[in-house]
Amino acid sequence: MKAWAKNQWNKFLQSLRRRPIRWGLLLVAVVAYVFCLPRPLFDAPVSTVLEDRNGQLLGARIADDGQWRFPELESVPDKFEACITTFEDKRFRYHPGVDPLAFGRAIWQNVSRGEVVSGGSTLTMQVIRLSRQGRGRTVWEKFIEMILATRAEVRYSKDEILGYYASYAPFGGNVVGLDAAAWKYYGRGPEQLSWAEMATLAVLPNAPALIHPGRNRDALRAKRNRLLASLVEEGHLDSLSYELALLEDLPGAPLPLPQIAPHLLDRFQAEKGPAEARLRSTLDRELQARASEVLERHHQRLSQRGIHNGAALIVEVETGDVLAYLGNTDGSDPAHGHRVDIVQAPRSTGSILKPFLYAAMLHDGEILPNTLVADVPSYFGKGYNPSNYDRKYRGAIYASRALARSLNIPAVRMLQAHGVPKFQDQLQAIGLTTLTRPPSHYGLSMILGGAEATLWDLGGAYAGMGRSLKNYSDYNSRYEPEAFRPLNYRQAKSQGSLDYEDFDQLRQDNQLSAGAIWHTFEAMVEVTRPSVEAYWENFESADRIAWKTGTSFGYRDAWAIGVTPDYVIAVWVGNADGEGRDGLVGGLVAAPILFDLYDLLQGERRWFSPPYDDLRQIVFCRESGMRAAALCPHPDSAWVPKAGLRTEPCPYHQRVFLDPTGTFQVNSDCVSPLEMQQDTLLVLPPVWERFYRQGHPNYRSLPPFRSDCLDQGTDGWTPMEWIYPHQAAEIYVPTELSGEKGKVVFEVAHRRVRSTLYWHLDEEFLGETVEIHRMALQPEPGPHRITVVDDQGQRLTRGFVVLE
Repeated sequence: MKAWAKNQWNKFLQSLRRRPIRWGLLLVAVVAYVFCLPRPLFDAPVSTVLEDRNGQLLGARIADDGQWRFPELESVPDKFEACITTFEDKRFRYHPGVDPLAFGRAIWQNVSRGEVVSGGSTLTMQVIRLSRQGRGRTVWEKFIEMILATRAEVRYSKDEILGYYASYAPFGGNVVGLDAAAWKYYGRGPEQLSWAEMATLAVLPNAPALIHPGRNRDALRAKRNRLLASLVEEGHLDSLSYELALLEDLPGAPLPLPQIAPHLLDRFQAEKGPAEARLRSTLDRELQARASEVLERHHQRLSQRGIHNGAALIVEVETGDVLAYLGNTDGSDPAHGHRVDIVQAPRSTGSILKPFLYAAMLHDGEILPNTLVADVPSYFGKGYNPSNYDRKYRGAIYASRALARSLNIPAVRMLQAHGVPKFQDQLQAIGLTTLTRPPSHYGLSMILGGAEATLWDLGGAYAGMGRSLKNYSDYNSRYEPEAFRPLNYRQAKSQGSLDYEDFDQLRQDNQLSAGAIWHTFEAMVEVTRPSVEAYWENFESADRIAWKTGTSFGYRDAWAIGVTPDYVIAVWVGNADGEGRDGLVGGLVAAPILFDLYDLLQGERRWFSPPYDDLRQIVFCRESGMRAAALCPHPDSAWVPKAGLRTEPCPYHQRVFLDPTGTFQVNSDCVSPLEMQQDTLLVLPPVWERFYRQGHPNYRSLPPFRSDCLDQGTDGWTPMEWIYPHQAAEIYVPTELSGEKGKVVFEVAHRRVRSTLYWHLDEEFLGETVEIHRMALQPEPGPHRITVVDDQGQRLTRGFVVLE
């Protein structure tokens, strides 16, 4: 055998030496045949296509050459294969790219009739012709198509060749490919078409002009019906289905393609890679459509009040997948910026960051859920003196209630105690990407809208909170490494539902602990909201949802975000150009949308379980909400975040000794110990007390010392406190609209309601005040000292500087 092979090889070499040109030409022909097909076979531009999680079309953008040409199909429906092979190429699955029987029959028909009746082209040859657009229909071109078709059969599978045909065949007008044709003519995907509809499309590439709605209807119907009859003969269709198919009408004028998520489609088109054209998104088509109807219904009402734009997200907490993406309201007036994708637009946050601050302070052990925080007139320097929504003060309020009522002054004071730089770092860690300036740029106003965030980032941060809390118990009281991660609209990148085993290493810590998040959500469930948001009570239901509203300065942005164990709903309402409107308040315009969207969501309505492994039971003071000290008269117990063990004990209770009447404080130098009454009182700072007792009629102010006891035991007793000016204040004296010099109002709080104060500026007596202690002055530029003395001789002094 070896000898024979060697002999044959020698003969071949001798033949090459005798006929080198012949063999050279043969070698060139073989090489040319191998490399004759271009790579890729098709390079035409394609439409950008957006699909929902189930492959349903959400929208598309036309290709650069003006054709509706969808990206190549991954698979061809069986109905289309049956129709197109029956109509064009019955032996498609068996021939090598050229069908000699069909080709011979075509030659016989053309010769016998004296005209071109049939080309005899197989589907593979038609694919080659489609890839060589612009070539003439000549005999030589036909020969080239046959050669290339046999080569294509070697390179590609039959399914791939059929896919090329279904993706690039013309279907009339500027519609190319089966996928685009199904949506343009029937408003459905190709896999949903009936036999009659698929047969209609199968005959179109042979004569695309037949689809014209105003003519050729009879010819198109006849061609379709002949194909249906052939399908019966081939066994693809039974007689009853055939009879029913004949009754179906032909398509009319081309339909507009769906535009269910236009802003997400624009976003995908801007962010897609060079090889991307079709995106299977995480959206749910039905939910997206119904959510759009909700937003549009509210838009019709709000636009009458000059509020023209809105945006919303519905997010799956577990995965971070976006189920509904409403980038803006629908509108025809370009002046209102309806094409702007508000989901990605940085907007003033209003109060929507307050839950993050509350959770951060719980996480860091700076407060307990019901720690008393100050709600009094406050001046923070550089003219920054925020106020509450109702211009009222409560003196002191539980931190959880301050969050539920969205009070501004407690929030600013809490941020001042927590620190702006630290809070900014924490916000960045949980996914807010727009806080790119130094902390000094934002200052304390960060918590009231001095910073900007996107609906996308906020939805992701709230989803991260829900995910961390929800999975804490499932992951054996630990956290997944990326609990706070960006939202996702690409199904291919979805992390999906995760199990404990999916993580190489879970974390013991988190950006926000489960205990802090749980207490934050419990505060957000509270139904009490400011009077300006009073209509929110109309949305109360038995289902628990942690939600928060926000309104930016100037009524430019209204927010509402809600969290459940399964979903996050984030809503923004306003004007894209930043124009403010009266009544543009989160509770009035954004909250109704939030709850209407919430009603669309199906499934079991659950609530978060307390994360007991991250909670500790402590004894706390019922009045102050702080850890109970020895003097707290009403201790109670509660589960608080572990970090709460580091908080300070309650400093506000004081043991006092009163005279026999219980009216004055006394000591042993003026009253016998046997005659003294002992009591423990909640003693708040004088400024707090002035406003606190207005809402707490049972609050007992600290009694003054009896006149004969003033010389003893008064150390540390402070009957009054400055409200304004603050320490080392720099003051501008205002100028009135009339041009005259204005006045600065100085104010002091005194524990005794009916006290009298005597005012002095730079040792010059100014006058006296009773009960309400305010003095309006016009001090000259320069340093000054202002002093007040009460009717018991107690003195209070503060220095300040009046600027030019």
